[in-house]
Amino acid sequence: MDETALKIRGLTKTFGTYRAVDQVDLTVRSGTFHGMVGPNGAGKSTTIGMTVGLISPDAGTIDLLGADALADRPRARALTGVLPDGLDFPERLTGAELLRYCAGLRGIRDAAARIGELIEVLGLVKGAATPLADCSTGTRKKVGLAQALLHAPRLLVLDEPFEAVDPVSAAAIRRVLRRFVAGGGTTVLSTHSMLLVEQLCDDVTVIHQGRVVAAGPVSEVAGEIGLEERFVELVGADAPGSADLSWLIPG
Repeated sequence: MDETALKIRGLTKTFGTYRAVDQVDLTVRSGTFHGMVGPNGAGKSTTIGMTVGLISPDAGTIDLLGADALADRPRARALTGVLPDGLDFPERLTGAELLRYCAGLRGIRDAAARIGELIEVLGLVKGAATPLADCSTGTRKKVGLAQALLHAPRLLVLDEPFEAVDPVSAAAIRRVLRRFVAGGGTTVLSTHSMLLVEQLCDDVTVIHQGRVVAAGPVSEVAGEIGLEERFVELVGADAPGSADLSWLIPG
């Protein structure tokens, strides 16, 4: 089996005069968790959008499990499950109805069995019967993950899957993702949580101002100071100001 699930080279995207992604190179090993981190506006979501076909790049190549993701979008979509940040749902459908609809679009024959198993392992028995407009953030994230997994992809690309998710829902999501990777799948995880990357990921790529500033095994990138401190060093966080904020202290 190819040891590389995703290989991106020279990926570039400009919006007007703003270079959101600037010659990004990214390599994701098969059968691993790969974290993608960076400050707001670093270019993470734009990179993910180009990788999964939601945004057209200005330049660069994307090799996804041996397929040219730019030239052969249908094959790339068949191999990839996507959970974008800020996922919009048809609010009047229940979670189960949405999953059945998506299964129909993909022509999945054993859809009922797959949907039943995903609902069970993600703890969606109650939520799947509720209109998505009335569901909590955690439930919506789990429905989105079920949708991404439904067609048995080989690569998952997840943008902030744990944002605003309660601990119980987060534990369910982690459990399913670990099973997916243990079974040979690959997961790319964009997040602001350094702790999550340290707990879950094998490798990490740090993006700042549209460029990769560090990449490699989490332990090597983090070094002895830990990933959070290393991240602050890499992205050049603003130095603390001199104001003492004395007005905040109760008199």
